[in-house]
Formats: sequence, structure tokens, C-alpha cells
Amino acid sequence: MTSNETNRDDIIVKTSITGIIANVFLASFKAVIGIISHSIAITMDSVNNLSDAGSSLITIIGTKLSRKQPDKKHPWGYGRIEYLSAMLISVIVLYAGTVSFTESVKKVISPEIPEYSAASLVIVSVAVAVKIILGRYVKKTGERVNSDSLVNSGTDALMDAVISASTLAAAVIYIISGLSLEAWLGAIISVVIIKSGIDMLRDTLSDILGQRIDPETAKAVMDCMMEFPEVLGVYDLIFHDYGPDKINCSAHIEISDTMTADKIDRLENDIAVRVYSEYNIIITAIGIYAADLRDPETVRIRGEIYKIAAETEYILQIHGFYLDKDEKFMKFDVIVSFDADDRNRVYGEFLQRIKGCYPEYKIIANQDTDFSVSE
Repeated sequence: MTSNETNRDDIIVKTSITGIIANVFLASFKAVIGIISHSIAITMDSVNNLSDAGSSLITIIGTKLSRKQPDKKHPWGYGRIEYLSAMLISVIVLYAGTVSFTESVKKVISPEIPEYSAASLVIVSVAVAVKIILGRYVKKTGERVNSDSLVNSGTDALMDAVISASTLAAAVIYIISGLSLEAWLGAIISVVIIKSGIDMLRDTLSDILGQRIDPETAKAVMDCMMEFPEVLGVYDLIFHDYGPDKINCSAHIEISDTMTADKIDRLENDIAVRVYSEYNIIITAIGIYAADLRDPETVRIRGEIYKIAAETEYILQIHGFYLDKDEKFMKFDVIVSFDADDRNRVYGEFLQRIKGCYPEYKIIANQDTDFSVSE
């Protein structure tokens, strides 16, 4: 484990401990107030604070487990455990919301008259302020250290502040008008909690399934590689996410076919070092496309095919072009956009157009996948 990883773990653990302490105190106060005042909304809010404390504990455990050293069974390490812990937090939030909704509906059917005191309202007001400060702190820290669990916890805390403020508003309305909205507000709070849990679950499942890396990062890595004068093009960027800050990448680069093996080896090493130092992304493999830039006819045909591709809707890219004039065959890869209704049809029509232009050539065109080209 590097010093950066150790520092990140310490930050996540300390932030989570702060969240546990704050939520346990808030849950205790709200539970007492809710029971004394017969307020289902405040009582359910205290339950939500307990679930937040449990989420922080899961974050700590998940962070520790995710830093387990790679072994024979899991050579890429255990970084994805953080995604599993984030998923578990979302399930807890979803469960808490479901229980809260059930209890609120019961109170709608059999209502109790709330009894508020000045002290209870002051404590709820303080709880709102604490939750806003805690939520902003936890979420901002989570974004800084790239922790989905902390971001989820921080977002949930900010939502709790809004919910508590709504509870306070209902209490004021009751004191002024005698209209009790407690049970109904409890139900609304529960729906908000359930929605939050579903949103968190969707996002973490997307991470586990393996979603496309953000276009800004893909473009930044591509531009970084293109800064080397020997690189004529960068293609087939594929990113593998093995946990927060544990991203591997493979790519193809196009270079002149006159480069020798020793220069290619040096170039690949320089690219890997720069990408890692600037973006903390490990380059696991670099494939080579050799471009013939000396033969005028090859350059002409290449340019014509690239022009046809640019004019064809849904064709994003052509790369890996190779032409053998003696054997009369050419090969290249074609990337068809996922926006096309029928990618195979677009590919087939494009290929037929190329064959019509060059009937004397055998054409081998591979339909490639858009892993990171488009936004």
C-alpha cells in the first residue's frame, strides 16, 4: 500500500468516526424528544440518524477490507469492496425508509396528538444546523478522496437536514394552528428516504457492473499520449476499474512503420510513466498500429476511406489501417456509435460502400466497440 492510499484510508476512517459520533448523539436526542412529544416524524428521523451511524461504520469496515493486499485468487486486489460497502449503505437507507413509511401510515390511521416543548424545538433546530455542517463536510471529503460511501453518507446527511427542517416547520404549524401534519410528514419523509436509497443503489450497481469512464478522463489520457511526437493516433482505450483510484488502461497507438523495436519499447515506457504520474492510471498494455506514410498510393487510399467514414452517419472512427498492394487486401477497424438503431446495418452499408470503391481489394474490416471515444 502506498503512502497516498494510507493517507486516503485515514481520512475516510476519521471522517466516518466523526459521522458516527454526531449521528449517535442526534439519534439519542431526537428519540427522547419524539417519545415525549409523541412526534412520529421526529422519532423516525432519529431512526434515520441511527442508520447513518451504521452506514459510517460500514464505510470504515469496507475501507479497511478494500486495502487488503492482492493475492493469488484476487491479483488485482480488493478495491471493489468499497463499491460493495456503498451498495450496502444504500440498502440500509432503503430499508430505513421502508420501515419509516410503514410506521407513518400506521399513525395516519391511528393518529396521536403531538406535545411540543420549547426545548424540543430548540434541539431540533440545532440538529438541522449540525446535519448541514456534517453533510457538507462528509460529502466534500468523499469527493476529494473519491469515496462513494462518504459521498452517499454526506448526501444523505444533507437530505436529513432538509427533512428535520420540515419536521420543525410542521411543529410550528401545529403550535400556531392546531393542525397536526406529523403522520403525513413522516410518510413524505419516508418516500424521500426511499428515493434516496434507490438512487444510491442504482449508482453503486453501475460501478460494480462496470460503467464507461467519464469522457474528460478518457480525453485527458488520450491527449497525454498524443503529446509524444512519435504517436500519430491513440485508439482502443479500455479502462478497467478495480476500485476507487485503482484504474488500469490499455490502448493502441499508431506510429510510423519505420520505428525500431528499441525505440518502440522506450516510447511505451515513457507513455506509461507519464500517464501514471499525471492521472494515477496504470497502463497495462500498449498495442501498435504501424502506419505506412512513405507510399503515396497507400496514403491516398487511406485518406479516401477516412473521408468516407467522416461522411457516414454513426461512424465514429476508423483506425488500424493497413494496405498490402501486392496481395491486394486492406484491413482496418470501424467504430459504430451506440446511438445507431442498428449498428450492424450501419457497419454493413459502410463496408459495401468501401468495397464498391475498391473492388479489386479484399477488405477485412472489424467492427470495434466504442469503449471511450464518444461522450
